Amino acid sequence: MTEFLAVGDRRIAVERRTGRQPGLFWLGGFRSDMTGSKALALDRFGAQHGLAVTRFDYSGHGQTGGDFDLGTISRWLEEALAVFETTGGPQIVIGSSMGGWLALLLIRELRRRSASRVMGLVLIAPATDMTELMLAQMAKKYRTLLLKQGYVDEPSEYSPDPYRITLSLIEDGRQHLMLGRIIETGCPVTILQGARDKDVPKEHALKLVQHIVNDPVTFTLVPDGDHRLSREQDIALLERTIEGLLAD
Repeated sequence: MTEFLAVGDRRIAVERRTGRQPGLFWLGGFRSDMTGSKALALDRFGAQHGLAVTRFDYSGHGQTGGDFDLGTISRWLEEALAVFETTGGPQIVIGSSMGGWLALLLIRELRRRSASRVMGLVLIAPATDMTELMLAQMAKKYRTLLLKQGYVDEPSEYSPDPYRITLSLIEDGRQHLMLGRIIETGCPVTILQGARDKDVPKEHALKLVQHIVNDPVTFTLVPDGDHRLSREQDIALLERTIEGLLAD
């Protein structure tokens, strides 16, 4: 049954599977929701292994609903922290694309509070500093329009409808940039990256690796993998990765 958690003026939809620890905590990507193929595969994995699983939809996404155009990294991070605080015991955090960035921001804030229960991070095509990556990949005409009207609608290969990028999202993202300084996680980090990823190029993911210097990092490059890494063999790789963390 879907729960709803009050975070500020939002009611965040949460799906929770009860089970043993460590729990699995899912952070989806930009414009994704908790019924995506990887999120559901994670839930099935939890059921098969008797593990607790927590999934949720950011504001403006999925069952949470609301105005997507109000979304910012600060807003979505606040929601992720609030949902995480409803979990108990050690957690393995799995973040996809934007969720990878949010996972790193989440653990940074938890460590600031001396309250990190994260025993492992699995980052799938992590879009660290995603807002700057978006801006760098944006055509000049769209950048000009973004500054002029405060938003731009860009075509997407993942949807028949364009993706709206707001200037407030880009500007807010600059408060949360991580690249350029050492990133501390306090736990093992595994990065799964597709070599054919056009949205988060492998070079960007490798740049992240160079910033995690005090924690063990495993980088797995999938030669024929795209950004989503949601094929059957990609899901199997994700499951093996989690099994490895559980065995440690």
